[in-house]
Amino acid sequence: MTSPLLTRAGAVAANAPDTDVAAHYGDPVREGRALEHASGWIDRGNRGVVRVTGPDRLSWLHSLTSQMLEGAAPGTATESLVLDTKGRIKHHMSILEDGTAVWAHTEPGTAAELAAFLDSMRFMLRVEVEDLSDTYSVLTLAGPDRETAFSAVAEVAQDAPVRRGGDEIDLFLPVERLSPAAEALTAAGVRPVGMWAYEARRIAEHRPRLGLDTDHRAIPHEMGWIGPAVHLEKGCYPGQETVARVHNLGRPPRRLVFLHLDGTAERLPERGAAIELDGRSVGSVGSSARHHELGPIALGLVKRNIPVDAEFIVDGIAAAQEVIVSPDTGANANITLRRSPR
Repeated sequence: MTSPLLTRAGAVAANAPDTDVAAHYGDPVREGRALEHASGWIDRGNRGVVRVTGPDRLSWLHSLTSQMLEGAAPGTATESLVLDTKGRIKHHMSILEDGTAVWAHTEPGTAAELAAFLDSMRFMLRVEVEDLSDTYSVLTLAGPDRETAFSAVAEVAQDAPVRRGGDEIDLFLPVERLSPAAEALTAAGVRPVGMWAYEARRIAEHRPRLGLDTDHRAIPHEMGWIGPAVHLEKGCYPGQETVARVHNLGRPPRRLVFLHLDGTAERLPERGAAIELDGRSVGSVGSSARHHELGPIALGLVKRNIPVDAEFIVDGIAAAQEVIVSPDTGANANITLRRSPR
């Protein structure tokens, strides 16, 4: 659903998969600075929204996903993954437990598939799953002054679920409240911020995004999602065997890196382009953006054994790497070899 906020003056549509929301509102550099020094509101109305209700919702989701959710207190905000039986990532969810329901927002276009999967796993449990992507939108407040910004929209957002996770506030708003909320925030001096600046900030914070920075083989250890989205001290769930095996015995085949791109290039690398070392492909690039201070940056997946000080060519652009996921991630078992007595 195309966001009604794309009709705002200066709004320019973003690239896929965010074509239904704004890339910027006329000044992406100032928008990026607002997120660093003040606050901004970001239209993320293209995100999928799934709601799970019913008294068994937390224990049920606990058994299906990678996060510790059983007994979660009202107001709990976290991340979680749905994995396949081989530990490959199928869905990433930003979750809020509000005391009566679990709300999750997901990548654009994926909510229907996620809701269908969850609905197929209900069996006899007291849970209900709804895809609310057509009736609810996500509006995000970010920046050091985000709580002050929230006070400007508290009346419009009354009774709406509010997720406070990390350094962001996500409002799950009925679609008809999206424009009034944006107007109230703008009137209070909160700058509208498009996806260009928001994505640049995300990349600079080393936060991967499913579908942009992952492929069909990606597993949680490669992406740095152990901790933020995967709890290592919980019971069985689909894909747990792979998570446990990599954590205890072996390192993942790839690792996420942050790339500082040569600023003299007039373009950003194409998503999926090869990351090359000495003329051979050692990985592929994911998200890229122009940051208001760091310049052109990107995330990429490279083979685990590539030296951490190696410099690359990415789609014809020189790039230096910064370690996000250590080559030694996993292999945490303390194995003692026993010798036969002589």
